[in-house]
Amino acid sequence: MKVDGTHYRTIWPAADGWAVEVIDQTRLPHAFVTVRLETVADAARAITSMQVRGAPLIGATAAYGLCLAVRRDPSDRALRSAFELLLGTRPTGVNLRWALDDMMGVLRQLPPGRRAEAAYRRAAEICDEDVEICAAIGDHGLALIEQAWERKGKTGRVNVLTHCNAGWLATVDWGTALAPVYKAHDLSLPIHVWVDETRPRNQGARLTAWELGQHGVAHTVVVDNAGGHLMQQGMVDLCITGTDRTTASGDVCNKIGTYLQALAAFDNGVPFYVALPSPTIDWTIGDGVRDIPIEERDVGEVTCMTGRTADGAEASVTITPEGSPAANYAFDVTPARLVTGLITERGVCAASADGLADLFPEHKARAP
Repeated sequence: MKVDGTHYRTIWPAADGWAVEVIDQTRLPHAFVTVRLETVADAARAITSMQVRGAPLIGATAAYGLCLAVRRDPSDRALRSAFELLLGTRPTGVNLRWALDDMMGVLRQLPPGRRAEAAYRRAAEICDEDVEICAAIGDHGLALIEQAWERKGKTGRVNVLTHCNAGWLATVDWGTALAPVYKAHDLSLPIHVWVDETRPRNQGARLTAWELGQHGVAHTVVVDNAGGHLMQQGMVDLCITGTDRTTASGDVCNKIGTYLQALAAFDNGVPFYVALPSPTIDWTIGDGVRDIPIEERDVGEVTCMTGRTADGAEASVTITPEGSPAANYAFDVTPARLVTGLITERGVCAASADGLADLFPEHKARAP
């Protein structure tokens, strides 16, 4: 995608060929800053601090983190240490484990002296594959937007509600939930996006709104609790969100608040779709509410907000009374029964074990 007319991915090799550069998403939307990662500790810190975020991008960053580790020390001991460090950075998204396991499968079988070159090659392939997957998700989701446009008699505009950020900033490029939106916009379909602000980190208001604006897509930021009202008033044609982990039975885990939007959509007969790359599917579990670990983050993300003041400076302010306790549950699980369909790189399927097995028969035997 483009920033001020220049194409960017969210992660790329530095000019020297060994370090890695990423967009610092904690500085958006008020400043576009790139950060250089030189060590596995840098990569781990970028993930935990949410300089990079979104399940696919976290996986790509972890893959490059292993590259940085084996470049310095390709021994078995150092490789295992780097794996454990990166694996512990974010517990909910499954792409992290998938990317690390994929990289380890390549590196373990090689002698230490050949590991660095192979690591960089495989990390680059993981990034390229993610771009291809997200572009395909965009094509399959585009058909749903075109169908919504047909249902409206090709009048007005198609209104899509999304939650959190599942655009290109959450992946290597294109995005998941927003890929169909970009495809529709590029075909000049009249599309408008309701952007949930997505407390407590405001990934919608900060990141989704920023990238949609960069691409010229019409959008409106709303508070998270406005979704139900918009659906009651017929102002939402379909919802599309992303997911950090999807179970083999079709339950989806996404940013906190997604479940509430799915309930509102179900009550108002609004189609609720979830866009996901297949590495986000956890084929080992069937019950998302019971089995997906929900990350609990620093309560400062709830009690404080950062923004730009009238004089242009960036500042963080406390919004809760001194001494009031807070909790920061980062994700929730939306049961499959509330999901109209899953948009994958292989097509759209029912949010069910059978639906997923039809698209991914090679995993059917692994499903619980």
